[in-house]
Amino acid sequence: MKNLGLILIIIGAILLVLTTVLPFMADLADQNWYTIGSLVLIIVGLICHIVINKRVY
Repeated sequence: MKNLGLILIIIGAILLVLTTVLPFMADLADQNWYTIGSLVLIIVGLICHIVINKRVY
C-alpha cells in the first residue's frame, strides 16, 4: 500500500514510453488518449504517494 503511488507513476511513465517507441500503439487508437491516461496516472500516483506517506509517518 505504501508504494501504490510509485507504482502508478511507473505505469504512467511506461505507457508514455511505449506509445513513443512502439509505432503500432499509436495506430490502435488516438495517441492523445494514451498521453492523457499517462498524465492522469502520473498525477494520481504523485498525489497518492504524498497522501499515503504523510499519513504513515
